[in-house]
Amino acid sequence: MIAAGVLVAGPVPGHHSDAAIDINSIVNIEGVVTEYSWRNPHVYFTVETDAQGEGLTEWTVQMAGSITVSRMGWTRDTLTVGDRVFVGLHPARDGRPYGLFDSLDKEGLVSPTSFDSETGEIRFVAPEVTASAMTLEGKWMADGAEVESYVDGYAGFTRTHIKLTERGGVAQIAYDEFSSENPELSCLGRPTPAIIFYSDLFPIEIEFSEGAETIFIRGQFFDEERMVYMDGRDHPGGGERFHFGHSIGWWEGDTLVVDTRNFTDNRSPYQNGIPSGAEKHVVERYRLSEDGTRIFVQFTLEDPEYMLEPLTHSRELLYRPGADMSPFNCDMESTQRFVPR
Repeated sequence: MIAAGVLVAGPVPGHHSDAAIDINSIVNIEGVVTEYSWRNPHVYFTVETDAQGEGLTEWTVQMAGSITVSRMGWTRDTLTVGDRVFVGLHPARDGRPYGLFDSLDKEGLVSPTSFDSETGEIRFVAPEVTASAMTLEGKWMADGAEVESYVDGYAGFTRTHIKLTERGGVAQIAYDEFSSENPELSCLGRPTPAIIFYSDLFPIEIEFSEGAETIFIRGQFFDEERMVYMDGRDHPGGGERFHFGHSIGWWEGDTLVVDTRNFTDNRSPYQNGIPSGAEKHVVERYRLSEDGTRIFVQFTLEDPEYMLEPLTHSRELLYRPGADMSPFNCDMESTQRFVPR
């Protein structure tokens, strides 16, 4: 049945654009859990409802990935097949019984949600900073409460701040996220600077090789890993291109500068149909604070084929030596499940 009075909360970030979801409305349903799938990039559960005597309907509810929802307090055992639940969800615009998770009430107990409905603050369980680093090496995360949020996440951020060329605008309008154009239907993650934007949800790990001739930058989201060459080499010719780009680095005083080029063409690296091409160029800067508890990070993104001007963004990352860097392990069935059948 369709239920009312379920706790209202904010949307959980997804791996694709939520343009197909009506973020501004909430449908409340009551029913029985028939499936609970604990995977990345999305946790899903299904709820069988009796819509006012019109017969049984099975709703599919999309959440963020298991790594993210575990930080909200969820576990593999939060739901069990047969549980009776009240669910609030943002419905699909095409009318199918599919929605983006908003809230859940199970047997009178309100389960953890992504946002506090009264304060609007993110409810992620994040470890406190209890140590400091001597170098940039270690695991780092942004404080979600201190990061400006955008409706539709990374897609909303880039849509707001990237000023498009005519070609970029035409490409964005023509994009179909339900088709093979969408790189994440093949479990291809978003290249830098996405790693910095998602640092409130997924840790970044920096590791120096012996002799510091190379630096590894890893992001848990879609298991990104880049090797930054610090030996003075230049980028290879334009014939060599890579999904996560080719990175070289150097020091400017106490600031690590990472220059990344040679990206492969990507139909939707920002989650919203704005493409990137051979001229994409990202410069990241990392600097350790005096007390070693945080690093100051800035990126500048440019791609003159699709962007009228560069985009620069800054944030602080906190030292989180105990952060979980377990593999993301994108599941092909899970990453394609939002596509209408």
